Amino acid sequence: MSADQTLAFDPDCHIFTGCGFPAPGLHTFMYEPIATVAGIELTKPMLLALLGSIVVVGFFWAAFRKPKLVPGKLQMVGEAGYDFVRRGIVYEIIGKKDGEKYVPFMVSLFFFVWIMNLWSIIPLAQFPVTSLIAFPAALALIVYVMWISLTFKKHGFVGGWKNIVGYDKSLGPILPLVVVLEFFSNLLIRPFTHAVRLFANMFAGHLLIVMFSLATWYLMNGLGFVYAGASFVMVLVMTAFELFIQAVQAYVFVLLASSYIQGALSEHH
Repeated sequence: MSADQTLAFDPDCHIFTGCGFPAPGLHTFMYEPIATVAGIELTKPMLLALLGSIVVVGFFWAAFRKPKLVPGKLQMVGEAGYDFVRRGIVYEIIGKKDGEKYVPFMVSLFFFVWIMNLWSIIPLAQFPVTSLIAFPAALALIVYVMWISLTFKKHGFVGGWKNIVGYDKSLGPILPLVVVLEFFSNLLIRPFTHAVRLFANMFAGHLLIVMFSLATWYLMNGLGFVYAGASFVMVLVMTAFELFIQAVQAYVFVLLASSYIQGALSEHH
């Protein structure tokens, strides 16, 4: 499949007309550049990520630019979202004393990931930005660098390595095995799984929605109408389920980020 192919398909292609089902694939996630800015080709996912940033910043700016003792509706929603991440994730994982300074970052991370997921079900956008591995990988890299930096800042060079590899003399003969496993787990596997968990869920969810949507249209011919209805019901079911998954994945991503920060600040993992 060449890079210049898009989601477009023949609208006259239906069952019993001699054409095969236009199954979605990797080309479903490929978009041609829509503009070039300063030599950088801007694609739809990049534009959605930029708009997501503007939405998050704009919302919290509007909610808190003139805070009142008796909050209005917008401020109340903003406070509820901020407090959910602060108390429900950061305080629970890192603790109130150490975690307070990381609350703004975690709140920004949560709502940025969430809005990038939500684009999947928003008309005209209809694409989860996090279904492209580059975006979750970049976010996971930011968390990874922060974790490494805090680890060595808190424990020093030698202590930092001990923290990373789980060095503990009380482990006795199995200490070398633990050190090797912790080294690969923390330095290599951790950032990979942090990114892939978000990417894989959003990739699969979007692919299923696209597949049932295309199937609904494809089956709208002759007796296929009977099955088109069932396929359309699946579109609705998968969309509702995707709404739940989008929020859960944002929560899990920030939960893991908080646990990594907590590990960097503690004496042992």
